[in-house]
Parts: sequence; structure tokens; C-alpha cells
Amino acid sequence: MRSLSPCPSAPSDEEIWCFGPHSYTCDMDRELERAALVTLLRRGDRAWSELTDQIEAVGSAREVLENSLDASGQGALFDTGPTVDLDSVAAEIAAWEREGMRLVTILDEEYPLYLRLVHQRPPFLFLRGRIVEDDLRVAVVGTRNPTPEGIARARAVAGGLAERGVTVVSGLAAGIDTAAHGAALAVGGRTVAVIGTGLRHAYPAQNARLQREIAERGLLISQFWPDAPPSKESFPLRNAVMSGYSLATVVIEAAYRSGARMQARLALEHGRRVFLMRSLMTHEWAREYAARPNTTVIDGPEDVFDQLDSLVPTTGELTWA
Repeated sequence: MRSLSPCPSAPSDEEIWCFGPHSYTCDMDRELERAALVTLLRRGDRAWSELTDQIEAVGSAREVLENSLDASGQGALFDTGPTVDLDSVAAEIAAWEREGMRLVTILDEEYPLYLRLVHQRPPFLFLRGRIVEDDLRVAVVGTRNPTPEGIARARAVAGGLAERGVTVVSGLAAGIDTAAHGAALAVGGRTVAVIGTGLRHAYPAQNARLQREIAERGLLISQFWPDAPPSKESFPLRNAVMSGYSLATVVIEAAYRSGARMQARLALEHGRRVFLMRSLMTHEWAREYAARPNTTVIDGPEDVFDQLDSLVPTTGELTWA
């Protein structure tokens, strides 16, 4: 069984730099850090947000795990048995990655910077597809039951953004999300789908082909275990990640009780720009949001395109939300 002791070697070019008081971990150590994080989350006796805060503050999931064991090193409360077998968990992670699902944790340099800065940041992400450093990501979201005008607006906004080199982010739901992803792909642009299930699922089922195409040409992001099914709790969590991952959110059509409306609220809490189509002003919630700082009411796609340069923050503007 692999030891929980830290790597004793000094920094080298092969090491992975991370955040927190511990400035680095060895390449060999990284798999054990991820295994420890997975083990802690599976224990299920503490909120994931609490564990995320502690792991990031300490800078080591293994140290947090070690401190949770009793003095003899036994972990009777763990599902993994009388002792914590990090090797078996690391082997499971390796199997996920052979399947094309890359696990990135809050301690990894690859964890998206903008998402790292919001309170709802998840402790890990599963990624499938091409991982690139996007300076400008804009979410285009809306109802699952759009009007023809809403579909046309979503395609115009998403297609125009993609043509300008902006990554179009959406949630792979039916309706507006599907139109946004499809429009970005149609013009040869990049799109990212932040989904409300594990990567082994496609929801809705009719978007399975689109999900595969996004994985081949863009990126899929999930904050859930690979086999996690859709649930009423998973989609609000997905919207929080979508907001944190993006620099702005464009809401095309949305009712009060909708994930798109929730994402607009979260984006404002995160200090991100929100664009609301003028047609939404028939809703009380939209009029209320329109009166808040960082909200712009738009008549069409050009109103978004004209403000793209102002969306990219300087280093000093990146703050915790």
C-alpha cells in the first residue's frame, strides 16, 4: 500500500506547481493527491465545499486525509476498508483517463482560473475533449422550450461570437443551449458544454450525437462522478460552474423558474457581465436584474460583439466571489 508521506525531493522542471502553502508536488505524488481527494469526497461526512476550502488552504489532499485518520493510521469510517488504499483509487482514476475522462482537481494548475475564483467552485472537474487556454468565454443560455425567434437569436449570438474567436459556453440542454452549441460548431468555432450529469451519460438523450461532436471539436466539462445521472440538484450546480467558468452570460429567453435566470443571478454575484435580450423585459425578474451593475440590455447580437474587448479582466480585477 502506498505511503501517505510527502515527497522529500526538491523542486525540478518535472514537478507540477500548484496553489496553497505547499508550493509543489512531485510528478509521482500527483496521482496520490488526486486519489486522496477522491477518497475524502467519497467519505460523504462533510460538504464538498468545506473540503474544497480546506484542501486548497492546506495545499494537500493527502495531508487533510492523513489528519482525518486516527493515531494508528486506520480509517474505519472509510468505504475503502480498514485502511486507506490510495493505490486502488489511483488505479480507478487511471482507468477513467484511459476512457478519455481527464480528472483535474482544485490543486492542479490546469483548473480553470476564473472558476477557481468563485465560492461554488467544485473540488474537481472531469474533462473530455481539447483543453486550451481561452481568454474569452461567453455563456449563451436560455429555455428548453424556446420560440422560433429565440432560436434565431441564440444562433446569431453564438455564431457571431464563435466567428470572432470567442468560446461559446452552454449547458447542452434542449432548446437554446442546443442552438448555441450547434451555431458555434457550424461556423468552425469552439464550444464548451458544461453538463449536469457524469460524462458517461448524455442528457437529453437526443443530444448524444452533439455531445460526441463537442468532445471531438471542443470540450465537455462535468463536476460529477462519471456515472452520475441527471437530477434536480445537479443542474443548478452546473449553472454555477458555467457562470464561474465564463466571463459573461447572455440570456436569450428564460422564465423565472429556470436555470438560465438562476445563472444570470449567479453571474452577477460572481461579478461577471450579464446580457439580457430586450424581449425579456416583460418579466419582472429581468427588469430587476437590468437595474443592477454589470447588466446590459441588448437588442441583438451586435450589442454583445461591441463589448467583447471590455470583458477580459486585468489581473487586478480578478477577485474572489
